[in-house]
Amino acid sequence: MSDIKFTIDGKEYSAKSGQTIVEAAKANGVYIPVLCHFDGMKPAGTCRICTVRVGGRFMAACTTPVSDGMIIENMTPEIEDMRKQIVEMLFVEGNHMCPTCEKSGNCELQALGYRYRMMVPRFPYLWPERTVIADTPKLYIDRNRCVQCLRCVRDIVTADGKHVFAVTNRGGKTIITIDTELAATLSEEMAQKAMNQCPVGCILRKEVGYRVPIGQRKFDNKPIGSEIEG
Repeated sequence: MSDIKFTIDGKEYSAKSGQTIVEAAKANGVYIPVLCHFDGMKPAGTCRICTVRVGGRFMAACTTPVSDGMIIENMTPEIEDMRKQIVEMLFVEGNHMCPTCEKSGNCELQALGYRYRMMVPRFPYLWPERTVIADTPKLYIDRNRCVQCLRCVRDIVTADGKHVFAVTNRGGKTIITIDTELAATLSEEMAQKAMNQCPVGCILRKEVGYRVPIGQRKFDNKPIGSEIEG
């Protein structure tokens, strides 16, 4: 039962107690972009693409609970440009070659780039040297495309609670790594889940590439967010 009233961009909505701003907005048909967040997963607030303003303060909408009387700014020019800057930074901090990427058309970062009409990033490309991991039987890890959302780290866990992916190093040297011994035991279903969980083309299934033809990919006909905005 809805027991909370709140507003987004001047319009009043209802929410259930315990919902985050992202969850409440989605339930009311209001789109707030997310990248590190995934339904059913504990939010972490790592990417900040969901930033909104509440009471003059910027907050991550995926980790902030909605409260009664809360006034939220979501689609202001300042916030939308902030989100565009985040998308641009994620592109220039990696090596993203969309035309040759298997996840093109199904990539959430690419779809956000289209949504925010990113043409030429305002930041210089860093062209970092990043290695790939190809010595697991079912998965290929291309760190050039990783945006460190940590969805794989948080969600790909074995039946006995062991994490298949992990974070190593700190700051600008942070990378995602994989336990090759655990990865060798993954079922076909878990390997596919790992690929699907990745919002970009970092985690790929071996020997099953480019199965979805152009025109039938996730974002070919429906831009990201349109399923919420209607």
